Amino acid sequence: MPISLSTVSLESASAAAIPSKASPCCQTPPPSNLFITRRHGGGRATLSAPKNHGPLRTQPRKPLRPVHLSSSHHTPPADPEAAAKEALSEYFHGELGLSEEESVSIVSMAPKFLATLIDDVKELDELPQLWGEYGYQKGDDSITAADGGHFGDGYGFKEKVIYMAKQKGDGGKAAFLESLGLSLPSATYIARLLSLETLPSIIHKVKTMKEMFFPARDGSHIVGKNARRLMMSLLIPVDEDVQQTLSFFEKIEAKRGGLEILGDGDAAFPYLVESFPRLLLLSVDSHLKPMTQFLQRVGVHGRSSGYILLLFPPILFYDVKSVKNRLLVFDEVGPAEDMGKLLIRYPWVLSSSIQKNYKEIISFFEMERVPRVFIDHAIKSWPHVLGCSTGKLRSMTECLGDLNVRGKMLGKVIAKSPQILLRKPGEFHQVVSLFEEVGFNSETTGKILVRCPEIFAASVEKTLKKKLNFLASIGISKDHLPRVIKKYPEVLVSDIERTLLPRMNYLMEIGLSKREVISMLRRFSPLLGYSIEEVLRPKVEFLVNTMEKPLQEVVEYPRYFSYSLEKKIKPRHWVLKGRGIKCSLKDALSKNNEEFAAEFMGVGSPPPP
Repeated sequence: MPISLSTVSLESASAAAIPSKASPCCQTPPPSNLFITRRHGGGRATLSAPKNHGPLRTQPRKPLRPVHLSSSHHTPPADPEAAAKEALSEYFHGELGLSEEESVSIVSMAPKFLATLIDDVKELDELPQLWGEYGYQKGDDSITAADGGHFGDGYGFKEKVIYMAKQKGDGGKAAFLESLGLSLPSATYIARLLSLETLPSIIHKVKTMKEMFFPARDGSHIVGKNARRLMMSLLIPVDEDVQQTLSFFEKIEAKRGGLEILGDGDAAFPYLVESFPRLLLLSVDSHLKPMTQFLQRVGVHGRSSGYILLLFPPILFYDVKSVKNRLLVFDEVGPAEDMGKLLIRYPWVLSSSIQKNYKEIISFFEMERVPRVFIDHAIKSWPHVLGCSTGKLRSMTECLGDLNVRGKMLGKVIAKSPQILLRKPGEFHQVVSLFEEVGFNSETTGKILVRCPEIFAASVEKTLKKKLNFLASIGISKDHLPRVIKKYPEVLVSDIERTLLPRMNYLMEIGLSKREVISMLRRFSPLLGYSIEEVLRPKVEFLVNTMEKPLQEVVEYPRYFSYSLEKKIKPRHWVLKGRGIKCSLKDALSKNNEEFAAEFMGVGSPPPP
């Protein structure tokens, strides 16, 4: 319990405990069982003693290196903060071995640490007799008063600031950590963990880690988006490494900007250190660099290595051999060169909980008679499935089974769109209900599911209904809608602005009316899926310039665009032209090779008389 100086008689403790200023040679360190404490609310400092203490005894204080600064009178400076900054910078530069630029930068970015030093000095100045408890004899390898008297009487404000900084005992680490953006309590705690490290070595590690975690300033939104996806797709109990990573993400998400700032080194690094303080204990040469080199060997380069480390920082606590062994678990997913891609897309594959769940997922699909090749392909293309519980997988496979999609067909679906496994059954049934409204029965819906499973992984409100409204707006009636979707279901997951409208606009630009374009789409909706530069334009130019046919022919037979220009359209055109035969596009292209040869080349017909 703190005891006020006004109620405690120090003389009764020991005559030698408080030496006289006139007898400097008799000065001794302060009693070991008395300490200075600060009252809550910013009150004056008081001298305290533990309960049930025995007679006051003196103990030798740990020697401090001498500081030889110009002596000044004890009048407080006009600007204490500026004077304290100057003093602390001199301490960092002169005694801790930092450059002058580094020293000034750290001090300017550690205002709370600096404020504690100023407050300590001020409070002891308010109780000058307490400075006597910190006084030492000349030549005892510490700061001493110039006249051999009490320290508070002999030295100025800057010297006292330096002395109090030394009394912290962390070698400037707390100030440096605060300058990185950590709160002072966190910085102080972590500084204790780093007691065996020097400040220059920690600065070097921080610089190296920032280069590893944040190799590029752009693209921070990408790593934030991936972090959110990792969190949303995780549906299993996790190990300590993943749990720590989730806690790190939650700290970032709670801040202004959320997970979008995860890739920003200045904003995210303090939370990284707070969440994983042991990172600063790792050796740069024997641990950090070998891990970076290993990632490069498996195909992880540049910013991708930073993304992996940010999305799963515990990887740095593994040794290279351990990481290799963990990756071997997925050797059937793909060749060794694909392991880097797997790590980039889902760094949590290295965690023990995900590795255990992987084996359970394989066993589940094998019981569902899904060929292993489809399972591996699904994991390779969308490894977030590894965070899905077998209970969740069972509920979705039952939904697919209701549409008669099982076994090998189920494998094809999950290989094409493994995201469908992460859907909620209710969301899946919403898509099925929408297809029923359009006019499809369960059998046709199942066939569309197998052909384009991405539809069933899409949002009904944000994607599917939006495409249905678009088709209605351009003139596709409800009667024609089932035919349009059945012929080209991919239209429901195509981008309107970047895919559908540009193709329609191109057909109108070459001379077709909107009415003619809509007529073509009603009969052959895959037209909306063909690339303008690779399919539509080359075939239009060949039709008009080489075949010398009018555009009206493609209006009558829009399937013309579905045939290969090099393998079918050109060869048949040259055959017909060489024989002087003129016919419609449909007659020239709709027949198979045998029928074409029989009709236009006389193959298989009886010889003339």
